[in-house]
Amino acid sequence: MPLNILHTEGLQMTSDYGIPPPMSTAILASSMTISAVQGLRFTYFERSLSYEARETFLSALVSEGRAEWIDKGRRKCLILWLRIQDWADSILRFVRDNGLEDSVMTIEEIRTGIESRGTDLHGMDRAVLTRALRLLEQKGKAAIFKGTSADDEGVKFSA
Repeated sequence: MPLNILHTEGLQMTSDYGIPPPMSTAILASSMTISAVQGLRFTYFERSLSYEARETFLSALVSEGRAEWIDKGRRKCLILWLRIQDWADSILRFVRDNGLEDSVMTIEEIRTGIESRGTDLHGMDRAVLTRALRLLEQKGKAAIFKGTSADDEGVKFSA
């Protein structure tokens, strides 16, 4: 069975010499789609990693908090640009910098609103944002409110 890496946004990277960059930089996008055959493959050298090597590599990323297995069979993995804790810290900085303590915002406002323009949060993957907000909720720094649809889910930040 193939080992898949999920994505919503991809990055294409090359070095100054036309050689693909090391895996550690080539893989770390907020998330990336790579099939088992095409992913982790260096076409310039006509080489690819074995299934076991891919699983070892992804397991190391998971243990460092830079990826999460999406399924129990460890066939799908979400690669993170930043750790969930780092995203949570970024959200708190955004809240403080914009005076949004004790304010309520929708998750979509955080991802696409005027306040988030020019920040790392603008256009952020919804699933990653939700995970970071849940972490803040567990720490008592936010409260997530369910709406009637995904577009009107809200969050209140605590001071």
